[in-house]
Amino acid sequence: MSSQDALLKIFEAAGAIRRGHFELSSGLHSGMYVQCALVLQYPRFAEQLGNALAAGFSDAGVEAVVSPAMGGLIIGQEVARALPEPQGQPVAGGGVPGFFVERDASGTMSLRRGFSLRPGQRVLVIEDVWTTGGSTLEAIRVIHEAGGNVIAAGALIDRSGGKVHFPVRAHALLSLTIPSYQPDDCPLCREGSAAVKPGSRFVRSAP
Repeated sequence: MSSQDALLKIFEAAGAIRRGHFELSSGLHSGMYVQCALVLQYPRFAEQLGNALAAGFSDAGVEAVVSPAMGGLIIGQEVARALPEPQGQPVAGGGVPGFFVERDASGTMSLRRGFSLRPGQRVLVIEDVWTTGGSTLEAIRVIHEAGGNVIAAGALIDRSGGKVHFPVRAHALLSLTIPSYQPDDCPLCREGSAAVKPGSRFVRSAP
């Protein structure tokens, strides 16, 4: 069994791969939804996945891990915990700090809760799933505006099949080609089913 197959089995065991008709956070529709929270609720799975993802960046001299809330919170913390602590950290022995960016009242991604970055601090952005890469790109923007230096980005799953691109080195544990559609060109909508927005009770009526 390949490492990709072994990782996929972890998600399947946790029921984290769902099939149906979904509206993704990007606004696109899809017949498959990967809910990483369902696998990350199990601490040993979260630790295993964090170790595996961190291994791809162990030589990068990461000084902080930043994740977009909410999806990246748990895996970002696990990756930070697994990375080697670089010399000269302000809080020695604490490991690589892991924190997050989140949307403010206006919906703009921002750095809050007293989190801050040193000028030039080397940052790894960690997300749960890439579809269009929008949240990761927003996080990169916020970090640059705060003075940080984003050196790489990582995710548990790239569901674009390698189509998303970032201005930094990027690596995902799993690459899945899962079709997604604009709402006005969705075959599932044309069949008459309604798109469910996962994680809520919100349902879009089929056009």
